[in-house]
Amino acid sequence: MKPWRLTLTNQLVLGYGLHGHMDTYATRPANEDELKEFHGDDYLEFLKRVTPQNTQEFVNDLSKFNIGDDCPIFDGIWDYCSLYAGASLDAAKKLINHQSDIAINWSGGLHHAKKSEASGFCYINDIVLAILQLLRYHPRVLYIDIDVHHGDGVEQAFFSTDRVMTLSLHKYDKDNFFPGTGNWDDIGGGAGKHYALNVPLKDGIDDESYVRLFKQIVDPVIGKYRPTAVVLQCGADSLGSDKLGCFNLNIKAHGACVEFVKGFGLPLLVLGGGGYTPRNVSRLWTYETAICLGAEIDDDLPARTPYREYFGPDYKLHPPLSKEGKYENKNSKKYLESAKAKIMEQLRFIDAAPSVQLQEIPPDLDNLRSELIKQEED
Repeated sequence: MKPWRLTLTNQLVLGYGLHGHMDTYATRPANEDELKEFHGDDYLEFLKRVTPQNTQEFVNDLSKFNIGDDCPIFDGIWDYCSLYAGASLDAAKKLINHQSDIAINWSGGLHHAKKSEASGFCYINDIVLAILQLLRYHPRVLYIDIDVHHGDGVEQAFFSTDRVMTLSLHKYDKDNFFPGTGNWDDIGGGAGKHYALNVPLKDGIDDESYVRLFKQIVDPVIGKYRPTAVVLQCGADSLGSDKLGCFNLNIKAHGACVEFVKGFGLPLLVLGGGGYTPRNVSRLWTYETAICLGAEIDDDLPARTPYREYFGPDYKLHPPLSKEGKYENKNSKKYLESAKAKIMEQLRFIDAAPSVQLQEIPPDLDNLRSELIKQEED
């Protein structure tokens, strides 16, 4: 998650000359009031004040806010969080103001963060903040997550509203794979029941199976829900050979999902996410930048790109990522058909093109969610 993968992405985008075909903006840090749209005051105050040097002063808060191995304290943590969140907020505003048809923030997509809790390398949930921004203008927003991990933080935030539909395709193993959520029966609650869609996958899914399943699900989801904007989280840890992933996807297959969503012509916010083999993360996000632009780029990496040595020995944009250490594909054709069928079944419960007179976003998402869970248990 270090910015190194963003540095490599930036250099490849520049090397291919893609920056000349789009508007580029320097990000501004999100201010505290913007972050409070979702996150708790005490949690933000903690992130603002804590440093590696003074953590002993915050011993009680470390466990309270889930700070630990996956979410360490480091120098500049507040600046880091406010900058990537500010970028996603500004990207959403570009879409609202019709300044962009597609807006990209590869530093965003940190989908695990909760209202008052860090999780899975995520401290501030820029996705939730950006969607809240989009909801000021758009009646319905579809969130799609193709990270190898379940987009739990975003799903939880919009658990009880029908104004956001979340769709996550991810590896699922309750006991052995983070975050252990996102099974079939995770469908939302209250007014948001059936508006959380999850596709729990097993190890080793390949290009053909993944892309086919993605298209077979996304097409009817968009047709039924009729979103007026889409947010697409493009976590790169679903690629083959990722240090934390367990799928067999190549860059073109991952990109095919982006291209398919782009084809619907809806305002589109494209975000980064996970990805722990930096050279492949940067290859992927450069390729997907080109897809967003409708640009063809060469498989040979630009000769004069800084840090080109990190892409050896092939120096290609599309090396075979699953050649070594390939996972056995445990997703049978029957299992994938059942995955599609379960999503179609959920869509039957949803009114086609929900009216714009939808339930307002609750001011306190977490509390309402807790109340709904308690009601269901009772």
